[in-house]
Amino acid sequence: MSNNPFSVGQPVPPERFVGRSYEIAAAFDQIYNRAHLALWGGPGMGKTSFLQLLASPQFWKNNGLDPSKAAIALLNCENIIPFTPSGFWREVLSLIKNNLVSEPELQGEIETLLQTDTTTKDSLRQILGKLGKKNKFLVLLVDDYDAALRPNEQYTEANVEQFVTECRSLAVHCKESKYLSMIVASLRRLNELGPPLRATASPWYNHYLFQSLKPFNQNEIAHLLGIPMTPELRDAIEEIAGGHPRLLQIAGYLLYRELRTGKVPDVQAFVQDFESSTQPFFHSIWARSSEPEQTLLMLMALFHLKGRLHKNKQFDLRGMDLIFTQRERELTKLEEQLVITRVNGGKVPYSFTSSIMERWVIQEIWNADKAFLQERQKVFLNLMSHSQVKKFQSSINWLWTNKNEVPSTLEWLAKLVAALNGLI
Repeated sequence: MSNNPFSVGQPVPPERFVGRSYEIAAAFDQIYNRAHLALWGGPGMGKTSFLQLLASPQFWKNNGLDPSKAAIALLNCENIIPFTPSGFWREVLSLIKNNLVSEPELQGEIETLLQTDTTTKDSLRQILGKLGKKNKFLVLLVDDYDAALRPNEQYTEANVEQFVTECRSLAVHCKESKYLSMIVASLRRLNELGPPLRATASPWYNHYLFQSLKPFNQNEIAHLLGIPMTPELRDAIEEIAGGHPRLLQIAGYLLYRELRTGKVPDVQAFVQDFESSTQPFFHSIWARSSEPEQTLLMLMALFHLKGRLHKNKQFDLRGMDLIFTQRERELTKLEEQLVITRVNGGKVPYSFTSSIMERWVIQEIWNADKAFLQERQKVFLNLMSHSQVKKFQSSINWLWTNKNEVPSTLEWLAKLVAALNGLI
């Protein structure tokens, strides 16, 4: 029996990486020019897989590049506990040392620096100069850079500002910067994270080219899924996963598990497994969303729910669609996190990327109570008028007392059920 080619709960190995040709080209352009890239995208968009791909010497060779010219250091800021600049520079030096197997003399010099009580950016600057003399340069790949931009008990806001300023100095202002290319990955754009800007100084993130990880396109989805399936099934998978890499991996994993035995797929088991496998992911998205963003998601879910109900089983949201035209900033952030997707036509200009996420939000509304509504009153009033808040709360009350009117999971995923049944 062949192994399942899909990766769930871990990064995709370089040999199975799919798509991202534009982003890969952008990264290597920056590396070639000894410039810098800030990669960003929501949870599960493939940031770690992307950085691991760039760290693969074989991938460099496959693309006609010589990895021996580069010392490649890949680190995760979440693994530096607690995060401190000294811990960061020490980890970078350790990784460079491990990478330089063919340079024992330089390894010895790095070890000497590591034996000191404190490592600084100047320690790395010294090693960059040594690399340059050997016609080498450093490719520094930094995952979960968000952790470096959050203060902790040993790392004050002033320390954060100093650290990002030192990174900019190392990347731009010192003469050894021509031997460094730094690529960082974060959940949000750097301008939404980190210390506030100063009127007298350039933005601390000004040296980065910003690059988002967007949803997979049709060709990338087809390449990722890679297993024979009917057009109907492919469309149905896209409805529950959108172009979201993690959701596609989960769907592909479960589908492959069903199909490789040669048996008829168990439709109910597939749907239940997909729903339960994606619960932690949707929970993390919800927890990371601001209260206004959560409120907009709830309103959007109620609007879409109306389209799934019988016409005589309705609640009143008339005029509420205007709220979406007034909250473009929050909606754009949700779109960038691939929670929602812009659509043409209809009163609501967005839909959920995954129909399962839409149902999950409805379940969150089910789990709310009157105390929740009271706590969120100020948030609601910042988004809506008093009359709109009343309609919104009335709709939620209707849902609480009419749960049996909401379609079951199998009914909700009618397209997927029909496509799987078509395989029988």
